[in-house]
Amino acid sequence: MPVRPRRRLLPFRRRTVSTAVTAVLVSGTFAGLLSVTGAPSTPEAHAAAEAKAPKPPSPTASSPEPSSPAPVRAPAAVPQAKAPASVVQVVAHPDDDLFFMNPDISQTLHSGTPLTSVYLTAGESDGVNARPHDAADAEPDKAGYAEARQNGIRAAYAEMVTGSRTSPWDRVAIPTAGGGTAEMDTLRAKPRVRLVWLQIREAGSISDDRPHSLNGLWHGRIDALESQRSSGTPVAADFTYTKDQVVATVAGLLDRFRPTFVRMQDPSPGTYPDTGKLRDHQDHLYGARFTQAALARYAEVPGHPHVVVQNYLGYPTSLLPHTLDPETAGAKLKTLETYAWLDGVNDCGTAAGCGDLKVAARPGGRGWTATVRYARGTSTSWVQRDPAGGLYAFSVLDGHLAAWRKPADGGAWRGPTLLPGGGLDSGVTSVTLPDGRIAVYGTRTVLAAGPAGYHREVVTTEQAAPGGVFGAWRSLGTPEKDDASGTSDISAPAVTVGGDGRATLLLRDSRHRLTAREQGADGGWGPWRVLGGRDVYGDPVAATDGTGRGYVFASTPSTVLAWAQQHPGGPLTGPVRTGLPPTTLALSASAAPDGDGVRLWFRKPASGDLRSADFSGVGPVSPVTELPGGVAGFGPVSGGDGLLAVRSRTGFLATAPHGRAGTGPVWTLEKFLFAGAPDAGTDGVAAIGLDGRLHWTPADR
Repeated sequence: MPVRPRRRLLPFRRRTVSTAVTAVLVSGTFAGLLSVTGAPSTPEAHAAAEAKAPKPPSPTASSPEPSSPAPVRAPAAVPQAKAPASVVQVVAHPDDDLFFMNPDISQTLHSGTPLTSVYLTAGESDGVNARPHDAADAEPDKAGYAEARQNGIRAAYAEMVTGSRTSPWDRVAIPTAGGGTAEMDTLRAKPRVRLVWLQIREAGSISDDRPHSLNGLWHGRIDALESQRSSGTPVAADFTYTKDQVVATVAGLLDRFRPTFVRMQDPSPGTYPDTGKLRDHQDHLYGARFTQAALARYAEVPGHPHVVVQNYLGYPTSLLPHTLDPETAGAKLKTLETYAWLDGVNDCGTAAGCGDLKVAARPGGRGWTATVRYARGTSTSWVQRDPAGGLYAFSVLDGHLAAWRKPADGGAWRGPTLLPGGGLDSGVTSVTLPDGRIAVYGTRTVLAAGPAGYHREVVTTEQAAPGGVFGAWRSLGTPEKDDASGTSDISAPAVTVGGDGRATLLLRDSRHRLTAREQGADGGWGPWRVLGGRDVYGDPVAATDGTGRGYVFASTPSTVLAWAQQHPGGPLTGPVRTGLPPTTLALSASAAPDGDGVRLWFRKPASGDLRSADFSGVGPVSPVTELPGGVAGFGPVSGGDGLLAVRSRTGFLATAPHGRAGTGPVWTLEKFLFAGAPDAGTDGVAAIGLDGRLHWTPADR
């Protein structure tokens, strides 16, 4: 929910709809009516200050409840070094990063931010480095194929950074905290770019039963998993890892490189209900869970920089509309073609080959180079106003809820305060209750012992009084009857609040339906119930109009479904197909400018163009408003009271006031990369940078 005044506290600021955008992106830069900011020009525009104050105690990520039920008072802040941005990304196989995390990778590299890419397995597959029609005549060589994939990754990164795929690397063996040895490659021309190869054995199958895998190790079916060293690696000897040693190894790398931002794959991608098979590769899923456990362990290391986490969807992106504009998709494909050794020129000097010929048969994957999609963390409802006119912002750092506070007198943002109770997933949503208190909702991953111990659940905390302390976390459970079979595949929550203060919690379940849990008059919560819908993907969004009616929207691959209250406090009715065209799934919603109904913001697939539509019931009351030729990019559109904020094609934050009638917005490019989604409101735009700090662009700058 964008920052906006409550109707009974402050006057509502009207907005106008823009019908055109007058800035366009040309070759990755902006042309047209656009200004670019480097260092912010005002104190308010700088990243929020981090004040000195004692850090509250924090439990481990596996703790089901905070170690202390005592509420935590904001805005006391946590002492933490103001570390420069540094990125670590952890993937299961060589090429997972290029297929599922780019263009975020190339944008990070071009920004000059240090980046370390960690590959858990050797990716040896069947050991055949050949296109499918040549595979029958090729001899299996797992060490050689692992080397070829390494060569392809080195070429792809070198080309992204220097323009030359043959730019040299320095390769060394390094000891790991798990007792083994890893290979670390450093790009000689840009030593801030590193590749780390753990060279653990891979599963060799997407979902077949393979006990000797990360899957089997996670579930205790084997005591240790072997290495698969590539030919030519400086790692001189084989090794094995227990489950704890894999966690220790990844945690040790985090401590070595001390990131402020971690990219990882989706640890809960779900299963197909009819077959029970995983929607994503088992190495992707369990590699991500090992990374989660390592992050939880690293969170307990004293003095480390705060860490923001971003999860990326893998194979399921094949079924969903493309998110990238043609130019960005083309650049991503070119990088995969370099990795795949498409031209066959042996410029790496090894017999194993200079890339992955399996990928050469289909360098675009199954549409993967035309898209990128965050598995969670797309909420634009994480900044709220309190009754005194001050602002609160919320994010997740080190698995804890982080809160920043900006006083109403125009003072600077202070924070972050980290609340007790770890294990929070990226992406929280917040609401202001009718009495002025603020409530925050999110999901938490519980890393308990035992094969069935891993699960996710919804949690919430709220202030005891307006402007006061936040209470202990309360678990609201999950609609999943069997977390193990559904692999804990639930969305981030959306919330509507009625005039009587009762909340309705909305969640997509693992069967891709919308589910809800409603708060009673006594503050208790009723049972989970299914609201219906089919093929619901992404996170649902909710908004309340000026009359107090609640609305919920959820995307399918072909349209948007809607649920709405016919009167304030009434039940949500739906689902209804809105008739809207396909979207990129990332939605945001806010009260319509005239107070009657709500405005839904979304993007046109394969373009980055912005769109909106108004609703005063379950169907749109106005045609789709097009904002074509804009800032491109992907992800949610935050349409606050008088402001727009989006991720641009460059990855930088782009902001604009709503244009006056007959004009389009004039975009300003804020020169920093950020995590998740921005939040635009009456007072300004907030975004969490890759440095883990709150960046604020005031509306009156």
